[in-house]
Amino acid sequence: MRDWLSHRVVSSPDDVALVRAEDGEAWSYEDLDRLVAETAGRLRAHGIEGGDRIGVLTPPYVGTVGLIHAAMRIGATFVPLGDRLTSRELGERVDRTDLAAIVCAESTEDDALSAVDGVPVFSVDDPDADAVTAVHDVDPEPVDPPEWSFDDRLCILFTSGTTGDPKPVPLTAGNVYASAVASAFRLGVDPDDRWLVSLALHHMGGLAPVYRSVLYGTTLVLREGFDPGGTADDIDRYDVTGVSLVPTMLTQMLDRRGTLSDSLRVVLLGGAPAPDELIERCRDYSIPVHPTYGMTEAASQVATATPRATKGRVGTVGRPLFGTDVTVVDEDGTPVDAGETGEIVVDGPTITPGYIGTDPGESFGPHGLHTGDVGRLDEDGYLYVFNRLDDRIISGGENVEPGEVADVLRSHSAVADVAVIGLEDDVWGERVAALIAVEEADLGGSDDGLDEALMSFARDHLAGFKLPRTIAYTDELPRTVSGTVDRDVVRERLTETGHDVTDGFGSAGFKPAEPEPRDDDATDDTDGAKEDDGGRPPEDDSPDSPGGDDERGRSDLTAEVIEGNGADPSTERREGGNAKPSDIDTEPPAPNDDEPTDENESPADTGPTDGDD
Repeated sequence: MRDWLSHRVVSSPDDVALVRAEDGEAWSYEDLDRLVAETAGRLRAHGIEGGDRIGVLTPPYVGTVGLIHAAMRIGATFVPLGDRLTSRELGERVDRTDLAAIVCAESTEDDALSAVDGVPVFSVDDPDADAVTAVHDVDPEPVDPPEWSFDDRLCILFTSGTTGDPKPVPLTAGNVYASAVASAFRLGVDPDDRWLVSLALHHMGGLAPVYRSVLYGTTLVLREGFDPGGTADDIDRYDVTGVSLVPTMLTQMLDRRGTLSDSLRVVLLGGAPAPDELIERCRDYSIPVHPTYGMTEAASQVATATPRATKGRVGTVGRPLFGTDVTVVDEDGTPVDAGETGEIVVDGPTITPGYIGTDPGESFGPHGLHTGDVGRLDEDGYLYVFNRLDDRIISGGENVEPGEVADVLRSHSAVADVAVIGLEDDVWGERVAALIAVEEADLGGSDDGLDEALMSFARDHLAGFKLPRTIAYTDELPRTVSGTVDRDVVRERLTETGHDVTDGFGSAGFKPAEPEPRDDDATDDTDGAKEDDGGRPPEDDSPDSPGGDDERGRSDLTAEVIEGNGADPSTERREGGNAKPSDIDTEPPAPNDDEPTDENESPADTGPTDGDD
């Protein structure tokens, strides 16, 4: 088969493929195909060929959607790079993926140049630096679309490994295709579906809908970032039927607007555990929320619960999607009985063939990919996800590796040692906290001055969501008899003596707007939009009925929000929550990346679904 858009344009040339939420401009599939053909031809003229890996460092706009399909049109592997990562973090990703070129925009040109060494950089805009070449500097060459097999690598996304280093996760055309099919079985697909994407396109939660909408022949509504009120309004303005969100995003949208448009058929909620109170709130207002569990390594969804499935099953993320096998194993890798807790292991056609540069044996066992997430399956096959096996911190839907944060802080001259953990946070689910051992002389100085020095240093080396929000100082770290850091004591000290090092407006860097009063009329309208009066379609008890709206997978959802545009995905780690495996790669506005379980993803994550996830 050729690239999916080249097949879709033959089937549905006049159907609406893409709507830009900011101004309502729309592209038919024929229009989108024309844009992609020109972009692919220019990339080919610049020497990019089938089998190459193209790094893309552009904002989440229409041109990025064109690049996603243009890469597939020429047979190249699409490698999205987070546009809010630091130079160090970008450099790590570039080094791991052996890129043939990076495509940037005016706003990301400096970041692209600082992250590469010997890799050509092209810009979709007029470049400022001589080292950057404009994509449009050459005339497009004819491109004969190559044939794709299900084993060909379609894209490479990143999640965080157990070592804290970013792990490149290759996903094949077969992985993404199988995920789209399974998601359609779980959620159903309507020819008039419109899926809103406000998540980052370098996370599975944002990327999956781009691929799936072309496979399904549905419409993608693209926002260039998340804003609670604006996103809620776009759902109503464009008759959106599906959207991928993380819990904090949904909560803030409800706080601003009271409820959501009754055009919605699916709200895919992943990337972080969803509080029971939020699920109940959605049920009260007939909002069709589908808690989901997914990961980058699964091309987004693993399991998803429908609104009907969540009734009486507090905390479930539903049954596994069609074709996905979920096994819960003990420490020896032996499957446990229903109801018992253990590590979640996943297998099936959506699962990555393995991380780039690592031995598959490190992550895969007899039952599939070990996610590093703890959960259980009940007697009826419903999955519950609790937490990570390790000490990974999930803040605003983003995965933070404590070791990476500790390594950065430890490299500061004033720091003798440091322990990093996650503390419970009402907004972000968890916040990064650091107990820092400093020299005695430093302890006698001003905490404020040391705070400023450390945070300034950390900002140069860490993405915003990885920065410590709570800090305490000590002369030495508490340790157990064996000499390891006593994390329980660390947690106690930070809880009792830690102080907030965020600015006065919180970690997002801006003052949150006060929630607007709920619109009683809108609430009443939504309450009335129930199955009995023709609002939303009745829920089908059959989980995988192709037209039903049973369970849908959570996206690696990554859930990323463009800084300054609104809220951050939140995470509340608690038993029964829809936890996200290490990934979801999704950057919140304050506190950005991801691993199995991610990113990641994750969240994560959909033409009609996402996903991740």
